[in-house]
Amino acid sequence: MTEKSAGPSLFGDLLALGRRSWVNQMAARLELLGHGDYRRSDAAVMRLLARGPVPIGRLGSVLGVTRQAARKVVDGLSQRGYAITARDEDDSRRLNVVLTPKGEDYVRAVVAVIGALNRELADRVDAAQLSAAELVLRAVIADGADVHGPSATARPRD
Repeated sequence: MTEKSAGPSLFGDLLALGRRSWVNQMAARLELLGHGDYRRSDAAVMRLLARGPVPIGRLGSVLGVTRQAARKVVDGLSQRGYAITARDEDDSRRLNVVLTPKGEDYVRAVVAVIGALNRELADRVDAAQLSAAELVLRAVIADGADVHGPSATARPRD
């Protein structure tokens, strides 16, 4: 039998505060590594781009935003020197986003910071607690994906 907490659930509030704390820790640590311009979408975008060129439309799909919003993300990466856009070699209608050498350095830093934060969290809670938290978060993610399509949900702005 699952033990229930007394009183109203604060899950949503704790989730929002946890996300804000994680983003703030990412920004602070990346600044120490010489990347003082971290944005909320950088972790997801940079790890996707590390796999190779990505069409802007696919980037928007992965982020759950419009092509226009994805273009703004790409413009921000370009202005910071982390990525460029280039026509696809096989389909000139497709505009791909490609990491620059500076972007490759940045993605290594992002991955390193995420790894460190994950290890530190794992050191503060036991494995069963971490596993349970991951299951709950995956349920939240699945609920949002199943009930609401990307265009049906309001998104906070960066």
